[in-house]
Amino acid sequence: MSQLYGPSHRRLHDQFGTGPLADRLEELSHAEFDDADREFITNAPMFFLSTVDTLGRPTVSYKGGAPGFVRITGANELLFPSYDGNGMFLSVGNIAATANIGMLFIDFEHPRRLRLQGAAKVAAPNGHAADYPGAQLLISVQIERIFVNCGRYIHRTRERLSAHLPDENGQQPFPIWKRLDLMEGSLSDADQQKADAAGGIVPIMCYRGEDEPPAL
Repeated sequence: MSQLYGPSHRRLHDQFGTGPLADRLEELSHAEFDDADREFITNAPMFFLSTVDTLGRPTVSYKGGAPGFVRITGANELLFPSYDGNGMFLSVGNIAATANIGMLFIDFEHPRRLRLQGAAKVAAPNGHAADYPGAQLLISVQIERIFVNCGRYIHRTRERLSAHLPDENGQQPFPIWKRLDLMEGSLSDADQQKADAAGGIVPIMCYRGEDEPPAL
């Protein structure tokens, strides 16, 4: 029984032949931070936060700070500050009401992204005031799921768009991440043919991102 996919997802998996790949990616998701997650998050100067209000309406906001403003406080716990904003308190109010959140971390310089889902709580700075000068409130998050996401559609700048966008003929480079040994046996027949044509399996230790050739 999947903890991630429902009937609507499965219909799309069937339509596009991605069921085994989707299952593999769910298997690779995890509930505790690994070393790569920790390094990425603790060096991040920003992330996007999604929350849901009591009527089920989502909102997304940008959260920024000095690298390290998101602190990992446990195997599956983290903490971040809420600074002075526009006074609406949409994100914090939603968290206080419904708890469920999503977090998206993006590195635009070395295209990479990481998604987190969890349950959040609002707290006063209290003993953490010295760690977060200027913070009005702190948000603690119990992480439920961590996903590594393909970064091939991340634009470097407004002028330098991702080279992985489909061209005017709908053609685009085949993603390296689908060639990783971790994905072996999960691709559709069509994708497997493309992977073979692109050079076959790439060991995960050789993967340097979608914008760099594998270090074979």
